[in-house]
Amino acid sequence: MTYFTNIGKIQYEGKGSDNPLAFKHYNPQEKILGKTMEEHLRFAVAYWHTFVGSGADPFGVGTAVRGWDYADAMDQAKARVDANFEFLSKIGIPYYCFHDRDIAPEGETLQETNRNLDVIADLLEQNMKASGAKLLWNTANMFNNPRFVHGAGTSCNAEVYAYAGAQLKKSLEIGKRLGAENYVFWGGREGYETLLNTDMGFELDNLARMFHMAVDYAKEIGFGAQFLIEPKPKEPTKHQYDFDAATTIAFLQKYGLTDSFKLNLEANHATLAGHTFEHEIRVAAINGMLGSLDANQGDLLLGWDTDEFPTDLYATTLTMYEVLKAGGIGSGGINFDAKVRRGSFEDEDLFLAHIAGMDSYAWGLKAAAKLIEDKVLDGIVDNRYRSYKEGIGADIAAGKVTLHTLEQYALQNKPIKNESGRQERIRLMLNEIIYSV
Repeated sequence: MTYFTNIGKIQYEGKGSDNPLAFKHYNPQEKILGKTMEEHLRFAVAYWHTFVGSGADPFGVGTAVRGWDYADAMDQAKARVDANFEFLSKIGIPYYCFHDRDIAPEGETLQETNRNLDVIADLLEQNMKASGAKLLWNTANMFNNPRFVHGAGTSCNAEVYAYAGAQLKKSLEIGKRLGAENYVFWGGREGYETLLNTDMGFELDNLARMFHMAVDYAKEIGFGAQFLIEPKPKEPTKHQYDFDAATTIAFLQKYGLTDSFKLNLEANHATLAGHTFEHEIRVAAINGMLGSLDANQGDLLLGWDTDEFPTDLYATTLTMYEVLKAGGIGSGGINFDAKVRRGSFEDEDLFLAHIAGMDSYAWGLKAAAKLIEDKVLDGIVDNRYRSYKEGIGADIAAGKVTLHTLEQYALQNKPIKNESGRQERIRLMLNEIIYSV
């Protein structure tokens, strides 16, 4: 069954086009720095927002009008499969992502739940073979159900921990079956509300045990996907254990998991942590932990995860600059973990939103490539640190000095002269490049 009957294949028409259902910047086969845009960006559709999201918020029920909103839960799940692959084909996105509970409803028992998953996995597998669409990553939803009120891998209840392990095992099996290129761990409730009733060390130890079991089981079944952890600072728990990139990397280092995991970074999670997206990407990249990206943006006037489609060209340019400087995102991609606004409730809005996000990232990619080709920022950075190229600076960089050496040098009382960082001029140059591509 088809659901988007009034929408055809979205094509690239260029900057002069006034067709809202066409790309102005995203030309999948255009070469940028030796690779096509499609290869650089590796876009993915988020199943939960695009096909499950209803537009509901804390103050009102859903507003979305969707043709697959059937009364029977399994019929609805089957219909969403059809909608997903029709959408992927028409928008021209090669990948999709899902949580296990996005694609199939829970049953009365774990056995029934797993049977539901198998039924839908059959349909997904058939459609993937027929369409050529691929699974960028899947994950387990261990935060919605009331059983996870105190967490999953960090739960104070061993019965819940056991259930979480069983759910994770099945999710890894589904990922292997569908050829997922990555597998994401998002600890929706892996954190705490108050230390007054929390054994933080024990909870972190248990979470690490769960991750090690996942690594072991993936090897056992031959599931070679890249494992990713997605940091988030808050929501729903006050203190999430995977607060940001640095916190998560420290956790992985402590528990000997850095060889098995990288990071899936989200723009809105970065801003909730008080960082920019490019900061989080840089932290991951310099530690060899950059894995994949969730593309969205937050409303900085609001203090929660609004998951808006990315349209800030400054942000997309700096994001793609960091990705290009890091050598790309490997088996990762750019997943639109974003939802249309509550007032954008028609089917066409799903296409318009993804077009806006894809064009914004393509624009950012082109601007970032120009920054790299023209060595705009490289020259500025090299010049700023030029004092480390010779004399005492070269000795410092080479690790040849001690505190005694530095004291002897400083006691010469040579005049110290700092130079302006010229941030305002640099930002103006960046603006000029963004709007010239």
